[in-house]
Amino acid sequence: MEDPDFPLSPTPRQMAYARSLALRNQTLLPWEVQRDRRSLSAWIDAQARLRPLSPTDRLPSSKQVAFAERLARIKRRAVPEECFRDKGLMSKWIDGNR
Repeated sequence: MEDPDFPLSPTPRQMAYARSLALRNQTLLPWEVQRDRRSLSAWIDAQARLRPLSPTDRLPSSKQVAFAERLARIKRRAVPEECFRDKGLMSKWIDGNR
């Protein structure tokens, strides 16, 4: 029987899979989770259910682009090109130009 005072360390296969999930989901693998087999298993289960980010997930929505272009016309300035490649930058540009 497993003693709760002495947690089992994760297996090498568990660690390798956890690292690959962290890379896929672009998240950090917490240090506390890496020390215990059960907590790492729970972390793996949660991360495996997540959908990996695709390049299109980072693009601004069509509504964001339309609103930014409308603001740009009103303010008589151009929307920077990098804003069309990242929804976070587009959001910041919109907030700064309202």
